[in-house]
Amino acid sequence: MTDLSKYRNIGIFAHVDAGKTTTTERILKLTGKIHKTGEVHDGESTTDFMEQEAERGITIQSAATTCFWKDHRMNIIDTPGHVDFTVEVYRSLKVLDGGVGVFCGSGGVEPQSETNWRYANDSEVARIIFVNKLDRMGADFYRVVKQVEDVLGAKPLVMTLPIGIEDDFVGVVDILAEKSYVWGETGAPEDFKIGDVPADMLDKVAEYRELLIETALEQDDDLMEAYLEGEEPSIDDIKRCIRDGTRKLDFFPTYCGSAFKDKGVQNILDAVVDYLPSPTEVDPQPLTDEEGTPTGEFAIVSPDEPARALAFKIMDDRFGALTFIRVYSGVINKGDTLINSFTGKSERIGRMVEMHADERTELSRAQAGDIIAVVGMKNVQTGHTLCDPKNVCTLEPMVFPEPVISIAVTPKDKGGSEKMGIAIGKMVAEDPTFIVESDQETGDTILKGMGELHLDIKVDILKRTYGVELEVGEPQVAYRETITKEIEDSYTHKKQSGGSGQFGKIDYRIKPGEPGTGYVFTSKVVGGNVPKEFWPAIEKGFRTMMGEGVLAGFPVLDVEIELFDGSFHAVDSSAVAFEIAAKGAFRQSIPKAGPQLIEPIMKVDVFTPDDHVGDVIGDLNRRRGMIKDQEAGVSGVRIKADVPLSEMFGYIGSLRTMTSGRGQFSMEFSHYLPCPNSVAEKVIEEVKERNAAKK
Repeated sequence: MTDLSKYRNIGIFAHVDAGKTTTTERILKLTGKIHKTGEVHDGESTTDFMEQEAERGITIQSAATTCFWKDHRMNIIDTPGHVDFTVEVYRSLKVLDGGVGVFCGSGGVEPQSETNWRYANDSEVARIIFVNKLDRMGADFYRVVKQVEDVLGAKPLVMTLPIGIEDDFVGVVDILAEKSYVWGETGAPEDFKIGDVPADMLDKVAEYRELLIETALEQDDDLMEAYLEGEEPSIDDIKRCIRDGTRKLDFFPTYCGSAFKDKGVQNILDAVVDYLPSPTEVDPQPLTDEEGTPTGEFAIVSPDEPARALAFKIMDDRFGALTFIRVYSGVINKGDTLINSFTGKSERIGRMVEMHADERTELSRAQAGDIIAVVGMKNVQTGHTLCDPKNVCTLEPMVFPEPVISIAVTPKDKGGSEKMGIAIGKMVAEDPTFIVESDQETGDTILKGMGELHLDIKVDILKRTYGVELEVGEPQVAYRETITKEIEDSYTHKKQSGGSGQFGKIDYRIKPGEPGTGYVFTSKVVGGNVPKEFWPAIEKGFRTMMGEGVLAGFPVLDVEIELFDGSFHAVDSSAVAFEIAAKGAFRQSIPKAGPQLIEPIMKVDVFTPDDHVGDVIGDLNRRRGMIKDQEAGVSGVRIKADVPLSEMFGYIGSLRTMTSGRGQFSMEFSHYLPCPNSVAEKVIEEVKERNAAKK
């Protein structure tokens, strides 16, 4: 049996360009997993193995790899930083026990860092912080630490301090051990000398050490009391307290260095071993029923429990379909048969492999705590639970955001249709935020995703990986409809035609709901005027109609419907009759309730050099943006704004022109807001024209 206390399942996550993939490369080099380090900017890194990743210098898929450090096994997942691929971060965090948040020494806490940090908080993942790129112009370790406090509302526990900065950055001081680590000129990670703290840093190290010890000892009242009476705690006691606080998310051990220059990476590996939890130390995963309601039971991390595993990623590579699973409890052997609790079908475990990016090692068994890939599973999707047939259960499922943008694509030739169908099937299985629908009337295929870059990459994969040449339409915004007025109404469905008739009468109120609530149905009927067994049919009738609004056929959001009275016929009433009544009621009443078009508003975060701030703000205002915040940094200004998605197409081109190529931005969906009348009228007119053209 493997000792689970020696396991660390960790993810490396951060903003685009903070150096996640480079950090992963250095970890693999240090642990002896690879012998030549690949660079991201050369398109040669190990974990960025997709063509699109190598070209763009960004990570798109999360990649998994395993390595060893000081007798500890580390399963590492390198996640993407770009906001359009946050689903990869979210689902990776879901199956990890700890994480390393990488921040750029000059860029600091960037927009995507905030999103990823929020996901990690939601998943309650313990983290250590690595402030990277301290050899860069404008790097400032202390400023980034302050940003972690102010922007993320987190408590960094500073464990190392930099010796020198920018071009003069040569090493770090380990505050707890009061030792310096200085790297030589060779650039080799193992070429460092351990020495005393530089004389000019003694006061600063003493100040930070006192703060470190006081913060750590808050985890143990007895040690704190002894410390206040002048008794110095042992290093082991302090480390134990840091480990406790890190696991409880009370604070985050914070390190510094330069992954590219191989400085400070050993300290992170030591910190992963010393402070991040093993699989048995995190709260066990809650089990739910088929509806997603917690049952009060948990998947205890132990090889002696029944087998339970969560599929968190599907990937198609040159060897076939791979399903990445995290084993939460029990043991899975090659040849075992497990039940997929979502589909109710059994799945045989044929080949199990340990992944190293896109290379693999065959396995014959896996146990609680392992992250492995299974080859050739047919009906398993992201978020499905695989479990012991005698103990069927469901692990807490994953919830994915709705896409906000769509494009229509058609193959250039007939032969491309079949190829595209097969390719899209594989891509949808891999990415739960990528949704594909068919337009029945035009025959177009509609791709829906999280942003322009997301869909751009998907089209690129279809063209290059699967060889499908496509005609791509203009991007379309996912508008929605809602209502603005509360109304009370009544509807009767009555039909008499030979044999038993149909009868259902409902009295109801329709009112605008709170933003983000979607559709809420309640029943206040008393005295049996509408028997309880018909309520689900009425709820279903209204819910079915929410898919298509009365203005332009967009789905309807944020509507509350309350059934307060009605009547039924002892013979002629049925669930079907009441469902039809609800559908008729929707058609009758929604037009009277002040229907309104609403549009997706994006949270936009723009970085611009100081001399272009006015241009950027003026441009965002012209795009109907609401400026929320401005924050001056060393090398420029960050502007936060809420801007309608419809105004953001092609924004990167405009931003680069305005800022001479130095501006950057990221955006993610925030909420829906009413469209101005002029925009709404134009959208409704376009929909009518499109519908007329189809006919």
